[in-house]
Formats: sequence, C-alpha cells, structure tokens
Amino acid sequence: MKQNAVLRRSPAGAKPLRHRFAGALSRYRWFYLMMIPGLLYYVVYHYIPMAGMIIAFKDYSLGKGIIGSDWVGLDNFRIIFNSPDFYELLRNTLLISLYRILFNMLPDVLLALMLNEVRILWFKRLIQTVTYGPYFLSWVIVYGLAVAFLAQDSGIVNYYIRELGGSPVNYLASNDYFRPIILLTDMWKNTGFGAIIYLAALATINTELYEAAVVDGAGRWRQLWHITLPGIRDVFVLLLILKIGHIMDAGFEQIYIFLNARVYEVGDIIDTWVFRRGLEELEFSIAIATNLFKSVIGFILIIGANKVAKKLGGSGIW
Repeated sequence: MKQNAVLRRSPAGAKPLRHRFAGALSRYRWFYLMMIPGLLYYVVYHYIPMAGMIIAFKDYSLGKGIIGSDWVGLDNFRIIFNSPDFYELLRNTLLISLYRILFNMLPDVLLALMLNEVRILWFKRLIQTVTYGPYFLSWVIVYGLAVAFLAQDSGIVNYYIRELGGSPVNYLASNDYFRPIILLTDMWKNTGFGAIIYLAALATINTELYEAAVVDGAGRWRQLWHITLPGIRDVFVLLLILKIGHIMDAGFEQIYIFLNARVYEVGDIIDTWVFRRGLEELEFSIAIATNLFKSVIGFILIIGANKVAKKLGGSGIW
C-alpha cells in the first residue's frame, strides 16, 4: 500500500493530474468548443449507424424491424460468396482501383512539380484555377461532357471520324474503352485537387537546402531527386495508404453514372451491385453483409500498408 501511494504521489512542485487537466481544459476551451460540431458529426453519422451492422447477420424485414428480424448467422455471407457474379465484381473492383492508384497518383505529383517551377505568379495561378476547376463539377456534368465528345451519333470525336471516312465507334458502350474512359475522366476531374496537396507539401521544404545544393554545384534535376522528391515522400505514402484502404470502393458515383448494361462485364463493381440488391431489390441484409466484408478487407489493407510504409522508412499514418 505504501509503495502504491508513493507511485501515485506527484513530483515535488507538480500539480495533481486533475488540476492540470482542468487548467488545460480552461485554457483551450474555445478550441474544444470548435471541435464539438465535428465530433458530433462523426458520432451521429459514422459511429451510431454501426449498430445497424447486426442486419448483416439477420434476415432483415422492414415490418419486423432490426430486433424482430430472424437471426441467420453467416447465411448472408454464404449467399454473397456463392453468387456467380461475385468474383467478377471483385475482379472489376480491384482492377479499377489499382488502375486509379497506378495511373492517377503520378499526374498529381507531376503537375505539382511543374507548377512549383513556375516563377510567373499570375500564370501559375491561372494554371491552378484551370486544373482545379473540374474538381467542383459533379459526375453527372462530367458524363454529359463525355457524351458530347464520345457519343456514337452526335459526339465530336465520331463526327471527325466520319468526316475522315471511318466508322463511328460507340465508346461509352464498349468493353474495350470503358475503363480507359473512367480513368481519363477521373484524372481530368481530380488531378488539380491532388496537385494542391503536393504543392502544400513542397511549400514546407526548407529553401536553405536548395541554396546549399546550388553552392555544391547541383543542377535542377539533382535538386529534384535529392531534395524535392524526398520532401514530398511522406505525403505521397500517406495518400497511397489511404487509397489502399479504399481499394474496395472503386468510385461508386462515377461508375454508376457511366455504367450501362453493355459494359457490365468490365464495369460492374461491388458497390453498384450492392445498390441494385439493397435499394432496388430491397435485400438489405445482403447489402449490409457485403459492405461489412468490404470494411474488414479495407481495415486489414490499411493496417498492412501502414506497417509496410514504416518498415520502408516512412512515417505512416500513426
């Protein structure tokens, strides 16, 4: 008892823990008050709805409610994994997500590096505005632009193909062109936003490093390789980890808008299938079970990616 009392005793001159906590709470009270709306948002819309995951283990009925619905255990997961379409959906989801990671992260970095070299301020701001503007467009508008360019009968591209004596191509309903169109439109819409993140990281690099490199005789390429790229490495790894954690999503809104029956073979993903089963066919249990499966896979991937990043010398997320 005496030993425990000694361990709990504060160092000489130090205030008790409860007094220090109360002092910090009083000192930073306005910061804590500003945190409350954000915390309430996550509690109400992200944590409380987690109670609904129990539907994944029940034969949910709107009439009986969550509590009254019959318990079926893992039957919903067996239905998902035994579905003839599931593995095709999984393949499409993973391929589209991997293509996004491989081909849509590098343009963000390249645009940021090019803008970082521009010394004419008004020109730099103009390019940032032009490239960042598409980020604010909805996917419905982007699809409308894609139709204006690629429609088989009235698209601009097919107009010139016909003028040159060729046969028009139905790009939006072709298995060969669907994924490239998804990647290109996603790149056009989001590259400007991604570049801003890297520009913010570039602004934190100590300019004295570049001055020292110039004194040592390093050219622009040497400065880029030894100073600039290492300076944004942690941000790149962080965004990569987050994208790996969402690898099972593949961008529902974009895919759902661009999708049509002719490209289901290459474009139908887990989220669009869940939308049809859950909301159109009212099979809520199947939909929740599928999303729970996705969440578990995403959690495992983000934990694994974070550990790999730390082993390779990065900072990771935590």
